[in-house]
Amino acid sequence: MRRLIRTVCVLWVLFVAAVVRAQPQAPNFPLPERPDTLRILGVGNSFTDDGMMYLPDLLEAAGIHNVVLGRLYYPGCSLQQHCEFDAADAPKYIYYKSTENRWETVSESATLREGVSDERWDILVLQQASHYSGLCFSYRPWLDRLIERVRLYCPNAGACVAWQMTWSYAPDSNHDAFPRYDRNSTVMYEAIVDAVRRMMEQTNIEVVIPTGTTIENLRAWAARRGERRDFTRDGYHLDLGCGRYAAACTWFQTLVAPCLRTDIGGNGFRPASAAGTVTAEQAAMCQDAARKACIRRFSVWE
Repeated sequence: MRRLIRTVCVLWVLFVAAVVRAQPQAPNFPLPERPDTLRILGVGNSFTDDGMMYLPDLLEAAGIHNVVLGRLYYPGCSLQQHCEFDAADAPKYIYYKSTENRWETVSESATLREGVSDERWDILVLQQASHYSGLCFSYRPWLDRLIERVRLYCPNAGACVAWQMTWSYAPDSNHDAFPRYDRNSTVMYEAIVDAVRRMMEQTNIEVVIPTGTTIENLRAWAARRGERRDFTRDGYHLDLGCGRYAAACTWFQTLVAPCLRTDIGGNGFRPASAAGTVTAEQAAMCQDAARKACIRRFSVWE
């Protein structure tokens, strides 16, 4: 009897997987070209915050004032959680917005629908929770459902759905999920790359923000200098200096640069605070790491 039940369960899983694969994908759209106003929304968690935090500063330094940014934040939120929150229309998110190159809190109890419907977003950036980002089986069917919901809520029917590829944990990270990757940063990075490649094959997402590769490029740079730096502040979140700065450079180079025909190279903004300071040399290396990651998204630039 147990064998029969097990066989039935396996067949059911295969059937559901086949149905999911058989469903036609809604079309995705390319990045806009030279829009009057560029609108970018990140739907995610603290890793989205790490990637977007310094974006307004980079825009200001570049003299760009026609970009609206938004962040829907819930700590550690996975694709499945986003879908569950939306099904309940739960006001779980903190909604941050930048309209004048400065972050402001719009709401501390927003729903997914409220954030996505707030603007005619040109780009909707999704991501998986970091602890699941290298486990490709965790993406579906939740990613498909989330894409459908953000498309339903977004007033711009031609919005581009993009993806942030997260980074691997530090070699000595104490994150509970790190054992899934043999407590090995390289193993985790390769798993993330593999999962993102599979995700791209199964969806119409083509625009990938390769933040994970940028951080690997930075780590390789530090190693060549004989430095042991992982660019995190706790083993998994990015540090407030080079880590976050390089991530924001990657978002800028992936999304802003091609839309507005500019480049991150030579941007004059550098974080300078007690929490995080970036020297001119380090800023140049972060920008270079981001530019190279956007050229070669899925491998370290040797």
